Amino acid sequence: MHFFRNRLVVLGLVLLATVLLYLLLPAIRQGSMEPFLNVQRMGLTGGSPTAPTARFPKPVNITIRTGQLAGDPPLFFRETISVDAAGKKMQPRLQVVLLHGQAFTSKTWEDLGTLTLLASHGYQALALDLPDSETMKTDQNRTNLLLRFLDSLGVQAPVLISPSMSGRFSLPLLMLHSSRLRGFVAVAPVGTKLYSEQQYHSIQTPTLIVFGALDGSLGTQSLKNLSQLPHHTVVRIDGAKHACYMDKPREFHQALLIFLSKLNRETLSQHGRKKEILPEEKK
Repeated sequence: MHFFRNRLVVLGLVLLATVLLYLLLPAIRQGSMEPFLNVQRMGLTGGSPTAPTARFPKPVNITIRTGQLAGDPPLFFRETISVDAAGKKMQPRLQVVLLHGQAFTSKTWEDLGTLTLLASHGYQALALDLPDSETMKTDQNRTNLLLRFLDSLGVQAPVLISPSMSGRFSLPLLMLHSSRLRGFVAVAPVGTKLYSEQQYHSIQTPTLIVFGALDGSLGTQSLKNLSQLPHHTVVRIDGAKHACYMDKPREFHQALLIFLSKLNRETLSQHGRKKEILPEEKK
């Protein structure tokens, strides 16, 4: 009888705990999930409203919008739209165009958090889905494709990020229309051996050369060739292979933000405006 009573007490306690958990679980879930639900509602891909900065005095909402430009071929892209608390579209510090490697698409940059990260630091990010480079037979065709994209969206003097295969598009643009670019971020792109020392020396575009320390092929080759550019900075990401931004996204993002902040400060200085001290430069 005593054993039976003890079992009843234990069962009663278990039942009471179950009831309490059932009553409290919605509140617990609401508290932990509400930021994510708010993110979805506002069209964000992650994170919370941006902390105020000198250029962004109010929190912003960041939306990643997709679009497609008509033409041959049609161009699918993703872009970030930042608005302030009043719903007003905010002007970016710089525009950043992201290309992709052979096995990736524009969604790679969204999934990696790069688009949202750039927008949260005051930059507009635009990621383009490239067509198969084999269907674009000449450098001029590939260059025209990028120019069509920039002109159609009114992109002025962007920073161009180019990993791996996208070098077939970005390098001809750099060589033929370097004045259209505010900066160039080369992540072990293909095709760097196709240009001469003289051609590299003629380019004045500030360049960030990024490569994975474990990339002994294109990483090493692109570093050797792109180091002939007169205004370049090199970042080696330890423990990373060819797609170093995938292996070590935090290190890649940090290097990218520092490079962009320096370009932004130079741009402000050239226009006679007060320089900003950005969060990533205070570390």
